[in-house]
Amino acid sequence: MFASSSHSPLRPLHTSRRSLHTTPRLLTSNRLPASYYRGGTSRALFFHINDLPKDKSQWSSIFLGTLGSPDPYGRQLDGMGGGISSLSKICVVGPPTKEGADVDYTFAAVGVKDTQVDFAGNCGNMISAVGPFAVDTKLFTAQCNDASSPQQTIVRIHNTNTGKIIHSIFSLTPDLAEFEPRGSFSIDGVAGTASPIQLDFIDPVGSRTGKLLPTGHIIDTFDGTRTSCIDVANPACFVQASELGLSSTNALSPAQIETHPTLLKQLESIRRQAAVKMGLGKTLQDVPGSVPKICMVWPPPTGSDTDAVDLQVRAISVGQPHKAVPITVALATAAAARLKGSVVSKCVRHTENEDRDGVTIAHASGTLRVGAKFVEGEGETRKLEYATVFRTARRLMEGTVFWK
Repeated sequence: MFASSSHSPLRPLHTSRRSLHTTPRLLTSNRLPASYYRGGTSRALFFHINDLPKDKSQWSSIFLGTLGSPDPYGRQLDGMGGGISSLSKICVVGPPTKEGADVDYTFAAVGVKDTQVDFAGNCGNMISAVGPFAVDTKLFTAQCNDASSPQQTIVRIHNTNTGKIIHSIFSLTPDLAEFEPRGSFSIDGVAGTASPIQLDFIDPVGSRTGKLLPTGHIIDTFDGTRTSCIDVANPACFVQASELGLSSTNALSPAQIETHPTLLKQLESIRRQAAVKMGLGKTLQDVPGSVPKICMVWPPPTGSDTDAVDLQVRAISVGQPHKAVPITVALATAAAARLKGSVVSKCVRHTENEDRDGVTIAHASGTLRVGAKFVEGEGETRKLEYATVFRTARRLMEGTVFWK
C-alpha cells in the first residue's frame, strides 16, 4: 500500500540558500532570521544553522526567548509558542553532515512553564516541514526528472537527534522554486486540505538505544503495571489502560486525562522507571522530559468496522496529553503491534490477514494509518525496513524573530 522512496529516480542537487534577512547574525537587540511552519499537527520556529551561534551552548537561551518561555501562566504570550508541547518546538536545518542525506535537521522540545530545552528526541510531525523549509529557503534545490511526477521532489533528511534518515517526498510549485502547500489531502486534527507529504523513516529501529527492545524484554513491570518498551523512531513505552484502572474499551479524551486526580503522576512514575531501564537516564531525576514517550492503549472501539481501526492510543508528550498522536509514537506503535506478546499486540484487532503492511491508530483527533515494511529477522522479532506516514505542512511566516 505504501511505497518506499528508496527507488525514486529523482536526483537532488544543492545550491546556496536565499537569505531571509541581511542583518548581522546576532545583534544586541536580539533578532534572528527565522521561519514559522506548521508540520502535521504541530508548529515550530525554524532557524538555519548558519544564523545561530556556533557555540551550541548559547542556543537554549535563544530558543526559550523566542518562544516565550518560561511562562508561569502557561501561554507563552511573550513569544511564538502556543502554550502546549505540540506548539513549543524549534527546528534547526542546515547542510548535511551524513552520507546519503541532503540536509541536517535538529529538533528541540522547549518547556512552556520551565526552562527545559530538550534535544533528546525527534519530532515526526515537524519532519514534514523540514523538506519544504529546505526548498523554500534555497538550502536545497531538486532537479525533477521523473516524467510521471514532474513536480515532485525528494529530500533526504538526517535527523541529528537520532542519527536516522527520513525520505520526504512532496510537490513543488510549477516553477519548481518552492513547496506547493495546496492540495486535496487532509489529516485528522488539522482543518482544511493541503498537498500530501510522504515520509519514509528508513531503518527506524534503535533511534537512541540501538535496540528494538532496549530493556531486553518484551514485557517489564513498573509500579505493578506491565509495560512494553520499544525504540522505533523515538523510544516509547506502552501500557494497557485497563491495568491502570481505566475502562477497557472507552479511551479517555485529553481533557479527561488532564483532570484525572492521579493518572498523569502514575504515568510519569512508570515512564521514568522505564527510561532508566532503557538506558536513557542513570537516575529517575536524569530522565529527559521528551523521551521515552508513554502511551496508553485500548482495543478498537466497540462496534467499529473491522478494517477501520486496529487499536486506540493516547500519548503523553512532555507531561501533557497529546491532542493527536506524535508521529514517532505512531511508528513505535506499528512496530509494537507486530511484536508478539507486547501489551500493544494484545490490544490490536486481529484479522485473517496478519501480514498487512501497517496499522490504523485511533487517537484523540481521528485516525492515522502507519505503513510498515517488515522483513524476516532473527528470533522472535521482525526487522522493520522502513515505516511510512503521510502528513501535510505549510509555511506560516518568514522574516525576523525578536526576543528580550
